[in-house]
Amino acid sequence: MSRKTILLVIVLIALPVACRAVLKGNGKRQEPPASSDTSSDGASELDNAETASPATDTNHLLGHLDPAADGRFARVAKPYGSRRDLYLLREVNAAFVAMHKAARREGVSLVVVSATRNFKDQKRIWQRKWTGAQLVDGRDLAKTIPDPIARARAILKYSAMPGTSRHHWGTDIDINSVEPAYFKSGKGAKVYAWLAANARRFGFCQTYTAKGQTRPHGYEQEPWHWSYCPIAKRYLNEYAEQITYDHITGFPGAHVAPDLKVIPHYVMGINPDCRKH
Repeated sequence: MSRKTILLVIVLIALPVACRAVLKGNGKRQEPPASSDTSSDGASELDNAETASPATDTNHLLGHLDPAADGRFARVAKPYGSRRDLYLLREVNAAFVAMHKAARREGVSLVVVSATRNFKDQKRIWQRKWTGAQLVDGRDLAKTIPDPIARARAILKYSAMPGTSRHHWGTDIDINSVEPAYFKSGKGAKVYAWLAANARRFGFCQTYTAKGQTRPHGYEQEPWHWSYCPIAKRYLNEYAEQITYDHITGFPGAHVAPDLKVIPHYVMGINPDCRKH
């Protein structure tokens, strides 16, 4: 067989394959559709958020991490956060941005005033209250409540023991103010009413509602504290499976955690709706 005949055979074999490729792709590289931010309820931000919950481990659940150096977290930018050192899991951050924009269109301003707090941050808060450096209900607890169980219970009205705070996870936020009076009238009442009616659409749930028959134990009501349930409910289940009182250590008063049933009463003592969100 001559060289010309061989080349002709090769061309005849290759030509149909090339034609099919051109017809299928129309001769052009297919580009992904551009994202947009045109949805009236912020759905585009949520659609572009990560769909799978970030992996977690015991250190994450206990707050032994640095969110600023952890690629799973994103900084809460202005105007969504009250300061520059606030971080959330990326999916949570995107969900809050969507919720912020939806609220703003209705004349409601939502700002994150507290986000991820690691173990060291929470220990600083707890230790200041334990030692009396920060007053609790106007009292120096180190002087007025010498009994460690009673002192811890007083702090636990609004502050978690290090290693037990949901703020370790990057899923929980405090919105606008941490003063109960703010949400009882005026602007604060309007903010709370909007959140109660709309936060669920964006994945958020008020973690600590008023205590009663459905929530008999745990922290006092916190109208400012909202949790991103698509991730937080899984982390809560993992906490129950992985964490014991042996993990809750490294701060003054840690030894009374079992006496106060901190895990079942405080860590698990949340609004039941946040478990089924």
